[in-house]
Amino acid sequence: MNYIDTKYISLISHRLRNFTKKGDFLWNFSCPFCGDSQKNRKKARGFIYRTKNDLFYKCHNCSHGTNLSKLIEYVDPNTHKEYVMERYKEGSNGTPYKGAYKTPEPDFDFEKPVFKTFDGLSSFADLDENHPAVKFLSDRMLPRDTWNDIYFCPNFFEFTNRYVPNKFPSLGGDHPRMIIPFRKEDGTIFAYQGRAFGKEPQKYITIILDKDCPKIFGLDRVDTSRSIHVVEGPFDSLFIDNCIAVAQSDLRVPKYKDKVVLIPDNEPRNKQVCKQIEQCIKDGYSVVLWPSSVKEKDINDMILSGYTSVEIQELIHSNTHKDLQAQTVFSSWKRI
Repeated sequence: MNYIDTKYISLISHRLRNFTKKGDFLWNFSCPFCGDSQKNRKKARGFIYRTKNDLFYKCHNCSHGTNLSKLIEYVDPNTHKEYVMERYKEGSNGTPYKGAYKTPEPDFDFEKPVFKTFDGLSSFADLDENHPAVKFLSDRMLPRDTWNDIYFCPNFFEFTNRYVPNKFPSLGGDHPRMIIPFRKEDGTIFAYQGRAFGKEPQKYITIILDKDCPKIFGLDRVDTSRSIHVVEGPFDSLFIDNCIAVAQSDLRVPKYKDKVVLIPDNEPRNKQVCKQIEQCIKDGYSVVLWPSSVKEKDINDMILSGYTSVEIQELIHSNTHKDLQAQTVFSSWKRI
């Protein structure tokens, strides 16, 4: 570290909310990556600090950590170019570099942030009935008692960058999405899915905040002492008793293999779906194979076409198969 580092910290300080110098080689300010608290603008949990001869940045809210060079680049790219050139000329020990200035990446060992709600977002239960996004849930006929844990996000890219800094480097094309939180058994959020309202390139974007958790929606609601239904999409799971969603085509849940009933989409002509079902049967899972009288693709579509949740539950119960029986029914069910 040399005087150039402190010079450029001073140059970007006006861009850092609540910037203060706390001591020798220690500066504090509101985190530019996550924005710190959206409720209290005076919160400041980001720190620049010295380790050996280098300066590093760490936020004690979102846990983002990096070196000083990358912090400057994120806050002010133009100033960063000047910083790199000056370091290039000077060198950390007074000799010129033959490439762009780099400092080593620090090793961080901080606890993951724990939270049970999203700052600054309104649940659909709190939105005005005339809000344009409300019509989307109404049209999908999602049960009203689930609306309190589905959120409206006006700027998905900007929102996500608070929790996963620089996940979306460019905010161009930012747009509103519905936020569906994935919770652990204790209710803390470990992931969330952003569902598009319009024709955005990706209908679903899933953001993982804790990679140690299995990507399963509904862990906070499921009773693991009973039979567990497994579907692909979170919406479908909200219509069925004791149901979780895996947010992917592979429905297998090894942890609860003896308790789960897998409910794949009703697509007998889809090669990928059929391949997944065939593998699940081989692995010894109980699988629902819908009768030919059901024309709809999934549970939400069945609700929209007039089926009740009770009727769907009865169909699931009477069309659950396993082992040899499942293989026999599957052979006549598939259309490929």
